Parts: sequence; C-alpha cells; structure tokens
Amino acid sequence: MADPELFEERRLIGARFHLVDLTDATFEDVRLTNATIDGAVLHGLRMRNVEARELHIDGEVLRLELNGIDLVPLYEAELDRRYPERVHLRPTDAAGYRVAWDTIEAMWAPTVERARSLDPDLLHERVGDEWSFIETLRHLVFATESWLHRVLLGDPTPWHPLSLPWDQMPDVPEIPRDRSARPSLEEVLTVRADRMAAVRRFVDELTDEQLAGTTQPVDGPGFPRPNPYSVQDALAVIVNEEWWHHRFATRDLDALT
Repeated sequence: MADPELFEERRLIGARFHLVDLTDATFEDVRLTNATIDGAVLHGLRMRNVEARELHIDGEVLRLELNGIDLVPLYEAELDRRYPERVHLRPTDAAGYRVAWDTIEAMWAPTVERARSLDPDLLHERVGDEWSFIETLRHLVFATESWLHRVLLGDPTPWHPLSLPWDQMPDVPEIPRDRSARPSLEEVLTVRADRMAAVRRFVDELTDEQLAGTTQPVDGPGFPRPNPYSVQDALAVIVNEEWWHHRFATRDLDALT
C-alpha cells in the first residue's frame, strides 16, 4: 500500500471539499476557524489539544465526550426539560407508538395553522441555508414514504413527485428530487395528510408482536436499501424525523416572522 499523501504547509483558505473520503486522516496544527462541515460522518472522531472558543454542532450525536465527560445525557435531559413531549416519543410497545403519533399530530396542528396565516412567499424562504417550511414538509413526505410505505408496507417505489430527499443523498433511480419546485402549502399538505393518515392506520393496528418483528426486504433498488429492518427501528426513524423537523420548522418560522 502506498504511503498516504502528505499535505504540509498549504494555504487552503476557502477551499471546498465535496464527496471526499477522509477516513483515518490526521490533522495536526491545522486552523479550522469559521470552517463549515455539512453532511459529514464523524464516527469515532478524536480531537486532542484543541482550542474552541465557539463550537456549534447540529446533528445526531450519540456520544460527545468533553475532557472525559459524556455530554449527551446532560443534553438529552435539557431537551426533555424544554420539550416535555419528547418523553412520549421514545416508545417501547405498540400502545406507546399510538401515544407518540397522537403527540406528533398535536404538535404539528398549530404549526400548520400558523403557516397558513403567513405570506405564502415566506414559506419558501430559507433561514441559514436550511430548508424552507415547504421543503421541510416535502422531506417528511419522503421520510414517511421511505420507512413506512417502502420498508414496512413493501412498496418498492412509493414516492410522490414532490417528495424531497436530504440534500447530500446521491441521485437514485425512481426517487424524485425536484429542488426547484414551488408547490403551494395546500398542495404539499394534501400529500402530507395522506402519508400521516397511513402512519395512523399502521400504529392503530400495530401489536407488540409485530413491533418486535423484522421486515421482509423490499423488491427493488431505492432508499432505504432492500434489506430486512427492525419494525421498531423503522418506526423510530419516522418519529425522530417528525420531532426534529418540527423543531427546525418552528425555529425558522420564528426567525422569518
């Protein structure tokens, strides 16, 4: 195996790295001031002898150790304090998933009504280059179709033309990703309501035995990959997507108004 390439005493200010694999790379005496890392996988990242006067992290972090202390349990406890509904969104049985979906429906209802009262153009505005309110709803349609209709119900191509995958996802045949579309709120809500109703039907009929089961691999390429999945894991993805994107949506509506 060839020796790894050495980048030394280079000035890469303003450089852009896209679809670059830096697995097992080593950074020594580097300056990352004001750097932006978007859509990165940082599993097992180790940072030593660092100085960070301000460090902003948005993403899913399962363990974050700062000087020997795991901060994630403290962070999770603070989220539960600020958002008490979260305690209902970690169900372990079928009845718990029905309560979780009740919570999600109740959470989104006033947010949708708030959006209906706003200038329609605002709902297409992005805050900090994050998704607009309309794009967020389109992504939740995609998430439901992918994990409920494809994984749990076995439909290999369940996606509506307005479905929107995450930005970093490579193009996949059969999966739409029209970023230029500007549908009205009511157009998106019609599709969204249909997908949410499908989740409601699924959890209302769910049993503990089904929840403990594993899905049959779907026939055909797409997302998620045609593998067997835990029913619990698939439902947990849907619930997690709903809560986080509701939080992002309300945060951005606050900024816009």
